[in-house]
Amino acid sequence: MPPPLLDPFTPLFWLRVGVAFLCGGIIGLDRQLRGKPAGIRTSILICLGTEVFVSLGHLLSFDHGTDPSRVIGQVVTGIGFLGAGVIMAREGLVHGVTSAAVIWVLAAIGSAIGLGYERGAIALSIMAVVVLTGMELLESRVLHLREETHIELPFRRRHDDHPLDHP
Repeated sequence: MPPPLLDPFTPLFWLRVGVAFLCGGIIGLDRQLRGKPAGIRTSILICLGTEVFVSLGHLLSFDHGTDPSRVIGQVVTGIGFLGAGVIMAREGLVHGVTSAAVIWVLAAIGSAIGLGYERGAIALSIMAVVVLTGMELLESRVLHLREETHIELPFRRRHDDHPLDHP
């Protein structure tokens, strides 16, 4: 008999929904507070949706003998398209790669919840926020250090100095 993964009258259902809500909310809140794409609602929905798909795949393996890893493979593909949608190129620069990576991590966390690894999913969510916050602090500090160590020297070309005249 399959476990009651999607029965809302069982504690297991609410545990997984709650953990998906918590994990998506932890990461989404960080994104929302920084004004980044994939905020609270999007993050919770990605975690919850992935958890449901993986749970359904697990249930199908009991009922029909299918391979549940195929569902995870399709989730990865679908999330890849969603992540690609947030990546944009503007003025020769690529924007949104971190947002795409966050979407990918959210799907991985939702998959972990769907497979029953709730505590691991919570730990991964905290680590994701540590990476996002810690790297931003480190990058701002490194840029601050770079500004203090680099000086600009004025350079003016002489009128008689043409760049094509020198080998």
